[in-house]
Amino acid sequence: MKDHSHSISRIAAPIRNVTQRFAFMVLLLAAVALMMFGKVDGALMERLRANVTDAVTPILNVISKPVVSFNNIRREVQGLLAVREENHRLIEEKARLLQWQAAARKLDAENKSLRGLLNFVSDPQASFITARVIADTGGAFANSAVINAGERVGVRKGQAAITGDGLVGRVTDVGERSARVLLISDLNSRIPVVIQSSHARAILAGDNSRRPRLIHLAPGALVSQGDRIVTSGHGGAFPPGLPVGVVASVDDKGISIEPFVDRSRITYLRILDYGLTGIVEAPPIEGAAIAMRGKKIRK
Repeated sequence: MKDHSHSISRIAAPIRNVTQRFAFMVLLLAAVALMMFGKVDGALMERLRANVTDAVTPILNVISKPVVSFNNIRREVQGLLAVREENHRLIEEKARLLQWQAAARKLDAENKSLRGLLNFVSDPQASFITARVIADTGGAFANSAVINAGERVGVRKGQAAITGDGLVGRVTDVGERSARVLLISDLNSRIPVVIQSSHARAILAGDNSRRPRLIHLAPGALVSQGDRIVTSGHGGAFPPGLPVGVVASVDDKGISIEPFVDRSRITYLRILDYGLTGIVEAPPIEGAAIAMRGKKIRK
């Protein structure tokens, strides 16, 4: 039996070697023959290709189902892993937020206690009016804007004009249905500000350029590029803490400020009313005339 198997393997080995040697040549010749046949009779070749495709399609369909199922399972596993990582991240973030919440509650309780001990008077609550900018008189000699709200809706001289980014200016002229806002970049604008990092006080002065400058800064005050500038509240013109801009440059020419608000993109303004009286309005003309007539009568 062993001799018979050994003799069969000796006969099959040369046949296998010949088949492997000439298989490539046979396939190459078959491919060339099919190409030539396709050139001779294209319609027949198309029908043959369609029949072969129809015959192979069920096999390919059966073979592709495990591949599709594997891809779906792989996507599901990846999704579950992503959800697991997101869950861990949210748990850690929740723990951090709970710590901050506890710290905030503690600081709030201490703040209330200290205010009670100091008899602290809190800042007045602000009311506001939102108005649309209907004209921009910006130019080489003036930087102001006209809004479509006036005395009828409560706009008053001296009120602060802001956007969601920061301070824009203050109301200087008020009519019945409109008002003029002097921008912080105007040459006539002077705003008391403070540098948040060093608590140094200064005056933000406009010069009709895109970047106003800091003046009247205390000697030795530390100012660095990128420092945040907010209103100080001194003088009663503006409430404290309104964001103004950041220090853009510190050099021999002075300290320039990059405002948070881009004047070219202002569409709506919020007019704040804190009930401040730092900017004194001029007396009414009628009242002044009556006072003058009274003086003449007494004379």
